[in-house]
Amino acid sequence: MPVKFITNRQHYEEVILQVSKAQKFVWIGTADIKDLHVKHKGSVLSFLAVLNELVRKKVAVRLLHAKEPGVNFRRSFDKYPGLWNAMERQLCPRVHFKHIIIDGKFAYTGSANLTGAGLGMKSENRRNFEAGIITTDTKFVENIMQQFDEVWIGKFCKSCGRKYFCGDPII
Repeated sequence: MPVKFITNRQHYEEVILQVSKAQKFVWIGTADIKDLHVKHKGSVLSFLAVLNELVRKKVAVRLLHAKEPGVNFRRSFDKYPGLWNAMERQLCPRVHFKHIIIDGKFAYTGSANLTGAGLGMKSENRRNFEAGIITTDTKFVENIMQQFDEVWIGKFCKSCGRKYFCGDPII
């Protein structure tokens, strides 16, 4: 599977379910973030529990998002103290891309935010219509990683025209 176009529920099945298999790192970029729930090891739980399990296994997790998450996300986040220091998090109000990169070998890019309606378990009649691409093509994965990393390190911060909206500048 060098490159594959996915839609709707496939986001959950072919992207989110892959995250728990990460061995080295997971990078997640999203504009909107909510308390996404997933099926994991026979239970339904917050996606944050999956990330917490990863950081316990020494998998590096980076989360880059455009705005502060809502109350439900923050409540769930508070239940996983392992994430407090182990998960790296950056805020950039200009982030609109949606990327998930796993171990530098698998990447998703597309329209789905890290929300139940975008990537979660919502029924076909309640979820968003989403489209994206998943890939294991080395060059394609590298290009997605490069865009994520440039924002992550603050490459555009000095000349950013949206500094007024940035409550926590990267640099």
